[in-house]
Amino acid sequence: MKSNSIVCKIWLLFFFFFISSEELGVLAQSRLTCRNRYSPCYRRQIACPKQCPDAKPSNPKAKACFLDCNSPKCETTCRGRKPKCNGVGSGCYDPRFIGGDGIVFYFHGKKDEHFSLVSDRHLQINARFIGLRPAGRPRDFTWIQALGLMYGGNHAFTVEATRAARWDAAVDHLSFTFDGEPFELAEGHLAAWRSPDGKVAVERTGSRNSVTVALEGAAEVALNVVPVTAEDDRVHKYGIPSDDCFAHLEVQFRFFELSAEVEGVLDRTYRRDFKNTAKAGVAMPVVGGEDKYSTSSLVSPDCMQCLFSPIADD
Repeated sequence: MKSNSIVCKIWLLFFFFFISSEELGVLAQSRLTCRNRYSPCYRRQIACPKQCPDAKPSNPKAKACFLDCNSPKCETTCRGRKPKCNGVGSGCYDPRFIGGDGIVFYFHGKKDEHFSLVSDRHLQINARFIGLRPAGRPRDFTWIQALGLMYGGNHAFTVEATRAARWDAAVDHLSFTFDGEPFELAEGHLAAWRSPDGKVAVERTGSRNSVTVALEGAAEVALNVVPVTAEDDRVHKYGIPSDDCFAHLEVQFRFFELSAEVEGVLDRTYRRDFKNTAKAGVAMPVVGGEDKYSTSSLVSPDCMQCLFSPIADD
């Protein structure tokens, strides 16, 4: 009898602990910490919301816990881990960007050429454009096919969408290099790779064709590989050939320590003194700058406005 009473008390204690924990939103929840010493949230441990308790959920469709280290609020929120083409810092379609000022603009560039999206003292991100020009058109249709990320003394990371005649979602269309050497990233959600110096981390946010690339303390980019669909081709009259689906990247960037002088097709819009020339109310507000931001290769910081200045590794 006494034994049964003890067991009942234990179960009651467990029950009330479970309910209290659930009400406080701390049961099985992660805590995130900002490691950027300039962040108002530096070293503070912030609990994740109970709606998204994990920063890296095992379900690729689930919302993840996110802490914006640049926000003075120091609070966690729920968000998807894949790029949002209508979010700040995105570059999608042919290609349409949303700048740091929240304004939508198009930058067409030229097919088979490279342009600096981001150029700061210690960070450079270039993009390679692919495209085509149907007969009678004055310019190329273009899409972002690859990104080249440079940092440190002479380190360079690249990610690209591989060419495919026909789109097959069951096939991975991503390829990677680090310092000129290709490397393999295992398929499967949350499969990961880290550079030898520990600065670059790549993680799959789906079984294939979606990853997040993070450069420690500087930037993060979420990206998907997608094709130009038959419907897009019909609507926009691209003239996509039968032997190439023009696999390309959808991207969304987050930046952590940009300087006031940052340059690039996208990141000039993060400057406080930037005045966007995109015309309000226009269906496709095009912003130029091809001459200022053209680079000789995916991993060359040699554009007219480029600021990148390599620093010696520690």
